[in-house]
Amino acid sequence: MPHSTACPAPARIHALFDQRLAQSPQQVFMHTPEGDVDFATLGGWVERLADELRAHGVQEGDRVLAVAENCPEHVALILACSRVGAWSCGVNARMARGEVEAFVQKADPRLVYFTRTASEAAAGHARQAQAVPSVLPGLSRSLARAQAVPEPAPLAQQVAAVIFTSGTTGAPKGVLVSHEGLLQFARVSSTSRALGPQDRSYAYVPMTHIFGLATVLMASLYAGASLVMRTHFDPADLFDALAHHGVSNLQGPPAMYTRLLAWLDAQGMAHPQAPALRYIYTGAAPLDLALKRAVEARFGQVLHHGYGLSEYAGALALVPRGSRREDTSAGYLVEGGELRIVDAQGQDVPLGERGEIWMRGVGLMPGYFRDPESTAQVMRPGGWYASGDLGRQDADGAVYVVGRLKEMIIRSGFNVYPGEVESVLTQFPRIQRAAVVGRKQADGNEEVLAFVETVGRQPLDEGALKAYLTDQLAPYKRPSRVIVVEALPMTHSGKILKRSLLEQIPA
Repeated sequence: MPHSTACPAPARIHALFDQRLAQSPQQVFMHTPEGDVDFATLGGWVERLADELRAHGVQEGDRVLAVAENCPEHVALILACSRVGAWSCGVNARMARGEVEAFVQKADPRLVYFTRTASEAAAGHARQAQAVPSVLPGLSRSLARAQAVPEPAPLAQQVAAVIFTSGTTGAPKGVLVSHEGLLQFARVSSTSRALGPQDRSYAYVPMTHIFGLATVLMASLYAGASLVMRTHFDPADLFDALAHHGVSNLQGPPAMYTRLLAWLDAQGMAHPQAPALRYIYTGAAPLDLALKRAVEARFGQVLHHGYGLSEYAGALALVPRGSRREDTSAGYLVEGGELRIVDAQGQDVPLGERGEIWMRGVGLMPGYFRDPESTAQVMRPGGWYASGDLGRQDADGAVYVVGRLKEMIIRSGFNVYPGEVESVLTQFPRIQRAAVVGRKQADGNEEVLAFVETVGRQPLDEGALKAYLTDQLAPYKRPSRVIVVEALPMTHSGKILKRSLLEQIPA
């Protein structure tokens, strides 16, 4: 447990870093292929960037947008923004030019930074923006809005970052993430996995996403743990880090584990070499039971799970370290969080029954950035946020997420939950990933369609699959078509883009 290293929660996220800097200036915080970065070095970078921000008129409540890949310079920029009271807005550098420009318009930033030495994608965006060198060699910057309008107090002091939602079902929105929420979850996350200074976390999950920012970066800062930082996901590098670089914590979406298992199979390896590994976790997307069991068998570890979203700074529910569950529950409510499962009228349903997940608590967003209409659509009386996620809660408090309200399919008057069908599909031989969607028919009914990836792109035995589904699913739940695709479209955070699948359905 991070006993002596745990500190009282400061008002802003940079103060947590300042405490680490004062306690252990020579401790390495980030291990990269280019070299190690200790707290003292990072502290110097933060000061130089904070001075640069002030010199260009950045003030409390301004936005600073970073077109970024994971790298120490991006971490320094996040902390420098906190120091001057600005809001860091991260955009994944692998997005297209038009997407980046749309986020610049949405965020109304004073400055835009590019982690130009971290990847060719980021360098390309910097060239297109005609960015100039920053005070840190790894960064370039451009002046986006000389007259950017800062947000007023008290909101200006409350917000640490703007996280843009992935837009899996519509246009992305800017989630306002508070300092208080990030700091609360940093403590909750580090405590739930007994994280301490001896730990090293493999940090490839983008820090432009709430998973990377809260679960990876902030929790490690809270515990004084270090990061093995990478700009992108590479199975070979990850397994090398497990074998030779002391990685003890591994976190990522379910899609990461699917790719890791495929890599092990391709190498003819039954199990990875991971002498220091003691904790593995997945979140950011639904987990199916077949994948969970396969990961636990190959890694020899409990695969912990959680339920998190951008609108609730980190996670609302977690399976704590050491707790083994034989199902895919997302665990139990974290400290400071509240949850309700409600019906269409907003009334609580009995324990064990499905309904929409409502939440409130320390981590809840103040709202969407300059979008009162979208904020009003999801907020309910009493300060409850209507998530749009379908779930249930058992008598022991365990939380289960079963799908999205908007994705629920109504077939012959019955509700079909895509996650339930996907779980059945992925337990069929050769299917490694599945996505189920509904398509409206002329009579108003919905057709159930399934898209699947197969191991090694092998063909499916259609007769055996039909017999299997007949045995496992009620008639109204069975897909009318199972379409094999080379790869399911994914967001940068590991979520399946079901909207794109609907556009690809053959006539």
